[in-house]
Amino acid sequence: NQVQIAHNVYIGAHTAIAGCVGISGSVRIGRRCRIGGGVGVAGHLEIADDVTITGMSLVTKSITRAGVYSSGIAAEPAVRWRRNHARLRRLEDLARRVRELECGLEALRGPAAVAGREDGADD
Repeated sequence: NQVQIAHNVYIGAHTAIAGCVGISGSVRIGRRCRIGGGVGVAGHLEIADDVTITGMSLVTKSITRAGVYSSGIAAEPAVRWRRNHARLRRLEDLARRVRELECGLEALRGPAAVAGREDGADD
């Protein structure tokens, strides 16, 4: 099923691995894990027990808690992908700037605007 398991990999009991998965060297995968098709796992990391990794994900850091993990972006024209990837790297800064702008707008509206909100919320 074209699964590549590199050197010194440990796979825990009752773990299922779908087709076209690549697991790099010295990875430790816990028990009862499920790894979806096309997943790539970078080397020298650990995956905890009871972890599900959805198809086409790329694992680049250890996963220390049970749960479902996903990654990946659908294929699109390279120009659009490069532009969006550059924006993604600035996402945290952009979110901070939006919060600052929202706070500034609230300050401009004043307390009367907050008191008269239709939703009744108490910021």
